Amino acid sequence: MKVSRRARRMQEHHLRGSRRGAALNMVSLMDIFTILVFFLLVNATSTEVLPSPKNITLPEATAEKLPVRNLVIAVDDRVIRLQGKAIVSVKDALKGDKSSIRPLFNALRRAAVTVKDITDKKGVTIMGDQEIPYHLLKKIMLTCAGANYTNISFAVNQKAAEG
Repeated sequence: MKVSRRARRMQEHHLRGSRRGAALNMVSLMDIFTILVFFLLVNATSTEVLPSPKNITLPEATAEKLPVRNLVIAVDDRVIRLQGKAIVSVKDALKGDKSSIRPLFNALRRAAVTVKDITDKKGVTIMGDQEIPYHLLKKIMLTCAGANYTNISFAVNQKAAEG
């Protein structure tokens, strides 16, 4: 039986498509990758992660606010650090009846002058071990307030909100 020219042309067209294999539309693929890159860039820079020393066990709480860039006071069972630099031992800080810790006060005053980009808002984040005594924490907070750091926040491990 004789095949018409139209039928033969349609057969060749279908055979041509099956020999070539599957093809990707490069424009759509590039659009998807561009959107993915922008999404990852925006989400990667939106959170602030505080450095977590190995010897500090942070308490757990349901934190409502994300951490902001502040001066960091780290307190463990032996030493009080400001921005990673040891300031005073906990034993020396607990000595005496004074309500403030003089070496920490002096270090906060120096930091107010030298680290302008962090301290514009006069904020400090206290990373205190969950086992430190309350009167030490109170002394640290009073020292911060005395050095005009009134925006005090605490670093905690995020706990899932109940309910």
